[in-house]
Amino acid sequence: MNYLDTDIRYCKGIGEKKALLFNKLGVFNVRDLVSYFPRKYEDRSSFKPIALTCDGETVCINALAAEDARLVRIRRGLELVKFRVVDESGSVDITFFNQPYIKNNIHRGDCLNIYGKIIGVGGKRTMTNPVIEREGTVGGVTGRIVPVYRLTTGLSQKLIISAVRQALDASAAELPEVLPESLRKKYKLAQTGYSYENIHFPASFEDLELARRRLVFEELFLLACALGKMKGSHSKQSGIPMREQNIEEFFSSLPFVPTGAQKRAVSDAVRDMQSGKAMNRLVQGDVGSGKTLVAAALVWYAWKNGYASAFMAPTEILANQHFETLSGFLKPFGLRIGKLTGSMTAKQKREVKAELAAGELDLIIGTHALFSEDVEYKNLALVITDEQHRFGVNQRSSLISKGEKPHVLVMSATPIPRTLALIIYGDLDISVIDEMPPGRQKVDTFAVTESYRTRLNGFIRKLVSEGRQVFVVCPMIEENEELPPNVKSAQEHAAELQKYFPNLKVACVHGKLKAKEKNEIMQSFVAGDIDILVSTTVIEVGVDVPNAALMIVENADRFGLSQLHQLRGRVGRGEHKSYCVLVSDNDNEATQARLKVMTKTNDGFKISEEDLKLRGPGDFFGSRQHGLPAMHVADLGSDMNVLQTAQQAAHELLTSDPELSAPEHAQLKTAVERLFTVNSDTSVSYTHLTLPT
Repeated sequence: MNYLDTDIRYCKGIGEKKALLFNKLGVFNVRDLVSYFPRKYEDRSSFKPIALTCDGETVCINALAAEDARLVRIRRGLELVKFRVVDESGSVDITFFNQPYIKNNIHRGDCLNIYGKIIGVGGKRTMTNPVIEREGTVGGVTGRIVPVYRLTTGLSQKLIISAVRQALDASAAELPEVLPESLRKKYKLAQTGYSYENIHFPASFEDLELARRRLVFEELFLLACALGKMKGSHSKQSGIPMREQNIEEFFSSLPFVPTGAQKRAVSDAVRDMQSGKAMNRLVQGDVGSGKTLVAAALVWYAWKNGYASAFMAPTEILANQHFETLSGFLKPFGLRIGKLTGSMTAKQKREVKAELAAGELDLIIGTHALFSEDVEYKNLALVITDEQHRFGVNQRSSLISKGEKPHVLVMSATPIPRTLALIIYGDLDISVIDEMPPGRQKVDTFAVTESYRTRLNGFIRKLVSEGRQVFVVCPMIEENEELPPNVKSAQEHAAELQKYFPNLKVACVHGKLKAKEKNEIMQSFVAGDIDILVSTTVIEVGVDVPNAALMIVENADRFGLSQLHQLRGRVGRGEHKSYCVLVSDNDNEATQARLKVMTKTNDGFKISEEDLKLRGPGDFFGSRQHGLPAMHVADLGSDMNVLQTAQQAAHELLTSDPELSAPEHAQLKTAVERLFTVNSDTSVSYTHLTLPT
């Protein structure tokens, strides 16, 4: 067996219990371990004379123990080990808390390397709990650049460093060279062995940069190749060819004039549907930009050609909303429209399924119920999914398999920088609706601290007295989650607001409620029977309440900018002036900068660019569970140039060898094939870009 495939539990010093902790970090075998890259590095490569150290500086010093270490018992549960070290320029008093064993390890005259934070009070310098080792320690953690890894409770940096060192030494001969030599030479990229050694244990920062550049390129290049092959296979698939129809017939039926961006998106999709190839297109647009109209136009187009369409929404509330909206657009033409959701009675479901199988519906709108095993379609030619990142690829594929190579349109109201969209939706063609319909309200946004609470409550009272409604969003709370005291729980905050506003109707909705109960509360809010709706992020996407004029986000620092923008999009959907208030007492400079972005612009694409820079792609949607690539070493905020180079290189290589069948591409082909794995539950999991077999 290839050593890289060895289970982590069989590595020296790990065993069964520690293997489970490594598993929490996504490390299951040696291949995963050598691909588990450091999150940062500490420069312990040079030593500084004590006299030249500054207060607050983290530094390495080389010094002699001026005395034996002594143990001082302050009280029960608090023991200190103290000793002084000196060099030719000065002295430092060292203190360790509750580590009594150190007393027996430090003796007068010992020559020590010490790494820690200097605290200088007057002429006196101290260090607390520093890293300490004898001068000349083999494989030590001073006198060099030291990697720092992400940890989980029970694993130490020392253990991970030791495990990685052992794994690299044992697997050096097996590390495969994924990139062809011609590609490495063209882009001046380091070899695999050098890169893995120096990403973990760099000899210098120059070596680290060379190693990182190679691995970033490889990570993005593999992704681009995989997506390029996916897109290539899609583009080769034949689709249902549609005859030309006069789309102006549909547009002229509308009570308003579509925007130029909407018409362009429809034109892009119609061209795909006429091509004879299967359409695979993303329509991406900001909240309120009118993506549903684009979907309606394409459903109409398919109907004019004699075909049926299916529209899948991520929640029942959203499915109901789309049913009403699309019915308004399409029923005047005589389209037969049905709905299929989980909460319908068994009898209702049977009736709808029978109509579908008989070809008596031109459009079916629903949730994941649409791809249930017993649902059969007749003449299904167009599949539309809303908020694509909330569906797994296996879910989308299940629905697509109901038809004979139907055209596919996916929609997202989450504005994503184009470079990131090319990665997330790399197998799709992209249409961007970058124009808002006239009359769309600008939402005034304010970032405030808890000190504004009284004024904020007064503002709530004023708006409700004018007939408006209010959203209040609290951070997502999972079962048994232990949150800091200042983080507001949706249920507790709803109770507080009801107490403060006894004459107003306050309700609470969150993910732990049953679907039926959640739907009833949301419908009551839509109907205007609830004044203040306190919620978790279950209302983030799609809910349309034109009368809601105020969105308050509690602990706003706990949300990503794109998520905040989605929440803000719940208000300003009617004729009333609307507001968004972001409440946070977090005084972190970066956090304040993020929230300030929200107060300056309502442009979702500008916000998404800032979010990418500030947070990186991993948490772009506030979660890692929506099909985003888990970058192992690349940072899409700062590695855009490498991304573009890697994409160009992938395009050139796939143009010359689309199947990667050339002998020199064998390792690359293996790496591309194992890049993605599909989870059986909800979404595509972009695996760590580990080494191929």
